[in-house]
Amino acid sequence: MFMSCLITSLQYFLGLPQPRHHIFCVYLSIIANIIISVCYLFPTIVALIHYNYGINAEELIKNAKYIATPGKGILAADESTGTIGKRLSSINVENIEANRQALRQLLFTSPNALTYLSGVILFEETLYQKTSDGKPFVELLQEKKVVPGIKVDKGIVELAGTNGETTTQGFDSLGARCAEYYKAGARFAKWRAVLKIGPTEPSELSIQQNAQGLARYAIICQENGLVPIVEPEILTDGNHDIAKCAAATETVLAAVYKALNDHHVLLEGTLLKPNMVTPGSDSAKVAAEVIAEYTVTALRRTVPPAVPGIVFLSGGQSEEEATVNLNAMNKLEVVKPWTLSFSFGRALQQSTLKTWGGKKENVGKAQQAFLVRCKANSDATLGKYTGGSAGGAASESLFVSDYKY
Repeated sequence: MFMSCLITSLQYFLGLPQPRHHIFCVYLSIIANIIISVCYLFPTIVALIHYNYGINAEELIKNAKYIATPGKGILAADESTGTIGKRLSSINVENIEANRQALRQLLFTSPNALTYLSGVILFEETLYQKTSDGKPFVELLQEKKVVPGIKVDKGIVELAGTNGETTTQGFDSLGARCAEYYKAGARFAKWRAVLKIGPTEPSELSIQQNAQGLARYAIICQENGLVPIVEPEILTDGNHDIAKCAAATETVLAAVYKALNDHHVLLEGTLLKPNMVTPGSDSAKVAAEVIAEYTVTALRRTVPPAVPGIVFLSGGQSEEEATVNLNAMNKLEVVKPWTLSFSFGRALQQSTLKTWGGKKENVGKAQQAFLVRCKANSDATLGKYTGGSAGGAASESLFVSDYKY
């Protein structure tokens, strides 16, 4: 009977004449083919259902791609109250809300500077602040076609069972907070994990704990409409060479992307914010071209091409160093399936902060200094930075040991 149906089915599909009383075999064959096709496509169907259940994939992908626009980058203005207090203290300015608002307003209203930015990461306080004229900062940024983002982690704490390694806190009510931030106008988020290099570090426990945390944060963000910036920062503290930093970076990134896939994170709706691969802070410096080669090689080995953009942190480099190194990466003539850009805080603001000094009469000059750094880094994302925009402050090292944000 089976062979009879098989022969009849073949005759049907080949267009050969077949007995009418065997027509039911044709239908049987069609049903069998449908079942086989469904089984074959089942994993794809499940994936499509998953990636569209609970998240707006289209919006996430659109926003991630926009933030990764070549020639643009991100201003990290998400310093905590304590961290920005240290910045203000360095110019003898009191750490009160009015002064914090004044600094953010100076940056966000800088003429022409924001044309080189696609996003700004805000601290929760700043998300709800307004200009002196009463316009919400979020609205101001949106009018300038800059996407507002938000820092959602609550800082790092020591990871028990390790030699001073850390994990990131902030999961309490994270989903509810992300939903509120979305309503307030934020469209992407940032969560910083911190790892270090030492004789036995980063440990497997630290790597896995931080990778799982980043992945959990990322899927919670996506379920609430926010593009997650995944930031596994390996601190530069130490006397290790660049090869050791490269090995640690590759190991950490491999674990992070394994965790992201395990959590079913939509990679096309994410961005990566890694450290550049450099020697330790107590080691001899190397050329920008060497940093570029090691960094891009590490990324090519670990970061899927589905990720639209990689936005580097500056990691305590001077403004000029960070720009020159970014430029060298973009000049490398190898396949780079993602945009290589910047998400700088100190490396965009240091010259501006010193020029301003907390004085109203210096706002114009400070905004000009900010424009210079934004333009320089925009050029670097295209591999077109030629140097020469470094003033005195731009060449100063911004390294802080065991940096907390």
